Amino acid sequence: MPDLMTLLTAPSITDEEDGTVYIVDGEELIRQALVSLLRSVNLKVHAFASIEAFIAAPRSAGPSCLVLDVQLPEQSGLAFQTSLAKTGKPHMPIIFMTGHGDIAMTVKAMKAGALDFLSKPFRDQDMIDAVIAALNWDRARLARNRALDELRARWATLTPREQEVMQHVVAGMMNKQIAASMGIAEITAKIHRGQAMRKMACRSVADLVRMMDALGACGDAQ
Repeated sequence: MPDLMTLLTAPSITDEEDGTVYIVDGEELIRQALVSLLRSVNLKVHAFASIEAFIAAPRSAGPSCLVLDVQLPEQSGLAFQTSLAKTGKPHMPIIFMTGHGDIAMTVKAMKAGALDFLSKPFRDQDMIDAVIAALNWDRARLARNRALDELRARWATLTPREQEVMQHVVAGMMNKQIAASMGIAEITAKIHRGQAMRKMACRSVADLVRMMDALGACGDAQ
């Protein structure tokens, strides 16, 4: 597995972990055609006739994406996308497809976070390419999340004093300055710094800065 900093700065999108594709379309023939197409490239596929059926189904914990028709009888695909965004929680990437799309609809979907918008009829290769890109995007997102979880776990092993020292280090302070600021001996500051760097598995101050930036962005090191 790549080290933590690799995942945080440039997450891999070539992981061979299986991806799952979910399809929601009210037309059975289209669902069958998409299932056949995507399974032909060795992807796991689950198809649903409605958003309600999709919501009720179990989800894969691995990388996934949703191929969603815009026009659905009970709720439009765009309305469902909006409802997902309002939860404030990350969700699988969405690829929209429609037989009656226009530029305004496409712009709205993309601004709301859709990864692609395909007009029916679309080329098989266009759908395959869009799905592969979406799965790679989600794979990278999950890798970043795992890396951040590991980073939070490392940060939690530091004592409050060690955490304070680390914050001073990323502010550019030397051991002597840290000691003066905290009211401790310089050798004590040096010891805390060394222990914290080992616990965080930092190879350099630059590594520490990137880690602290990631934690700060999540509110863990503020």
